[in-house]
Order: sequence, then structure tokens, then C-alpha cells
Amino acid sequence: MTELDIDPLLHRVEQALAEDRLPAEIFNDDALFAAEMDQVFGTCWVFVAHESEIPNPGDFVQRRIGVDPVIVTRDGHGGVNVLSNYCRHRGTQVCQTDTGNSRFFKCPYHGWTYSNNGDLVGTPNMRGAYGTPLDAKEWGLFRAPRVDVRSGMIFASLAAEGPSLEEYLGDAAWMLEMLVDLHPKGMRVAGPPERYKLKSDWKTGAENFSGDAYHVGTLHYSNEQIRIIQGTKANVEVTRLYDFGSGHYSINMPFTEVAGPEFTFWGYGAETAAKFDLSGLDEAQQHIVTHEPPIIGNIFPNLSFVRAPIPLATDGQFTMQMAVATIFRQWQPIGPGQMEVWNWQFVWDFQSEEESLASAVAGQFVFGSAGTFEVDDTVAWEGAPKAAKSPWMKREDMQFNFEQAHRSVEREPDPAYQGRGIKRGTGYGEHNQLNFYRHWLRTLRFGAQPNTAGTFAS
Repeated sequence: MTELDIDPLLHRVEQALAEDRLPAEIFNDDALFAAEMDQVFGTCWVFVAHESEIPNPGDFVQRRIGVDPVIVTRDGHGGVNVLSNYCRHRGTQVCQTDTGNSRFFKCPYHGWTYSNNGDLVGTPNMRGAYGTPLDAKEWGLFRAPRVDVRSGMIFASLAAEGPSLEEYLGDAAWMLEMLVDLHPKGMRVAGPPERYKLKSDWKTGAENFSGDAYHVGTLHYSNEQIRIIQGTKANVEVTRLYDFGSGHYSINMPFTEVAGPEFTFWGYGAETAAKFDLSGLDEAQQHIVTHEPPIIGNIFPNLSFVRAPIPLATDGQFTMQMAVATIFRQWQPIGPGQMEVWNWQFVWDFQSEEESLASAVAGQFVFGSAGTFEVDDTVAWEGAPKAAKSPWMKREDMQFNFEQAHRSVEREPDPAYQGRGIKRGTGYGEHNQLNFYRHWLRTLRFGAQPNTAGTFAS
């Protein structure tokens, strides 16, 4: 598959985006999906694990980059390796379990064995089969050519050349610091990721978490009706949109302004908030995490997050005990119009088991596979792939409407904002979503590029 095969489609997308529209066909197209796996997931930095998942030598987890299975290992020297999970002999997966601790991975087909740094260390009946040992490096497992860690988050790139992780994240690293670097010990995963499949496209999840505050008042109004939250219809009015460039965005909520001082630091209790150390943050970051913290966002291509105060249960009066949940999730592509959600609950490393459990339960309550918000989203998101395959919609050349960008009342960036990226004063505008697709289009054509915040003007 080459860019030439999808070039007419990319041209149609470019023309539609210029008119604040998006062709439905991009959500369920075989050739485009293959190009995404090559140009997007084959060149970008993709999250693969958190360091707390592999703390000890020999620890490993099995993950994916695009559609390729990889093993993320901690070798005997403490190094982090991201290895292809395809045996070099016949391609059988050498690791069949999701997580564990092992010095070796043995292929179940013919027994080729690899160390946890990827080197080939054994072939059965070596003398009879090969005479002399095969070269350990030449016939070792393929390794992701670049692996780097930021704030405990392990990223890998399948491209040998391209922007460094620091260049790739750009101002998004500044945003990430506000989420996970508020304490010297950082965060840890509360357990392995929950996984579930959707008949939806990975881009829909990333688009939604990039900037879609508009849907909350309608799609999630059921949560207000059963008194889990309140003020859903005002959500889009009061939220703030941040654009950190190159597909990296967040939606922030001015909690202390709209809900009162008890919601300082997302609503973490005073005892927890007192343990936060803001000395490493600049003045703008300190103001944001205190008063207007990020609640949802996306790091391109497919890593999103949620942090919000959530009731542990509801008594119908909004008075139940609250817990702040932190969820990182990936929109894992499976095929055209299909994806799998991987959902990690994160907790502060200093939190007690009781506090950690409360946070994880709260997160599952709203964004687990049966969560009250999650079931709303997952049903709605199945529409785009169906429309993309509809013979009728194809004849009509169906395009989705993103015209808020030039119709909304308030669309200019906040001139008083002093932090990184661009800030807009309401959730209206669909600027982040449009810029997400502009960056996706550019990546399909040119591969991963250094973050150039402000490249796209809406």
C-alpha cells in the first residue's frame, strides 16, 4: 500500500476540512486503515506501558502498536525493551500471556528461545539443525528502534528516524506534567488494563477526548437524571479548550469558579492535596492544576485520559462521598471501523490501598466497560463506521459537519493566557477536533513531525 492508493481520498479530506467538514468514508475504509497502520502508528510515538507495570528485572507486559503485538520488558540491566512478538523462524507469537516475569520467551512452534532483551539464545537440536549457533542479534526479535520514557509513561516509535519524544510531545509534555508529576513518587497503575471491543473507529475516541464538550449535555444527560452529576447542559459553556499542537489537546474545567473552593485540585481531599508538590511547575501550571485542571484530553494518536471527581455511589442527592479517578486509555485499532478500548486506572503511589480502591471503583463506575458515561459513548460512536459503509450515504457523498469553527460566537484564543499552547474560553468551536483531523491528514502524508503548536488556525 502506498500513499498514491489513497491520495484521491486524502485530497477529498483536505477539501472538506477547508470547509469545516469531514468525509464519512474515512471511518471505514480498507486502504486508509492500512495507510494509518503504516504512516500513523508506524512513525508516531505510541504509549505502550507505564513503568509501574514492569518495576522488576524480568517483568513484562504484552501490548500493541497499531495492529502489531509487542512485548514490553525490563531486562536484567534495568533497561526497557519493546520487542516484536513474532518469532523470527515462522512468525508464531513467542509470548502468549498478557503479563509476567521471565528471563526468556520460547516459541511454542519449534522452540526458538529469546532473552528478555530480544536476543536469540537457543534453537533446539542446534548442531543437527544448523551446525553452529545462529547470530543472536541478527536473528533476535525485532526491536522498536526508539523507546523513551516521560513521567513514567513508556512510549515507542517503530520509525528509526524522526522527532525525539520530547520534540514529538512538545507542549503536551507540559500538560502531562500537570497530570502525573504532582508528587515525587508519581503515579502507578491500579491493575492491568480492562479491554473491550467496539464497532467504532479509533479516531472517534481520540476526536471525542480532544475537545468534544458539546455532547455532554445531551448524550450524558442520563447521568444527571439519575443524579450522578449535575450541570451537564452547562458543561460546554464553562469548559475551556487547550490546544498543544500536533494532535495533543485537553478540555479543562474551572472547578473553583463553577463549583466552589472545595473542588481545588480536581476535588482531591485536603489531606491528599497537601501532599502535592507544585515546586516543579511553573506559575501557569500551578494556577491550572489548582483552579482549572484538565479533565479529559488526547495525546496523538491514541492515548487519552480522564481525571474527574466522581461519586462512589448515588443517594439521589449529590451528597455521597466523592473520589477523584484518573484513567488513561488507548483506542486500539483492530480493523476498519473496529477498535478495542484499553482502560487503565491510575492512582498516586502515596495513596493507601483504601484510597486507591475508592479511586479505581469511581473510575469504573463511569468509564469502565459498563460505566454510566461509557455505555452512552460507545453506542453513539458506532454510527460513523455504519454511515461510511452505507451505499446510500456513499452516493450522497456524506460529510460530517464541523462548522462550529466559524459559526460559534466565541472562537478566538484567550489573549490573556500565559501558559503553553492555545486556550479558548468555551467548549464550543470544534477547533480541537478539526485540528486533530488536520494533523492526522498531515501525518498520513508525511509521517510523524516535531510538534509545531499553532500550525493550524481555525
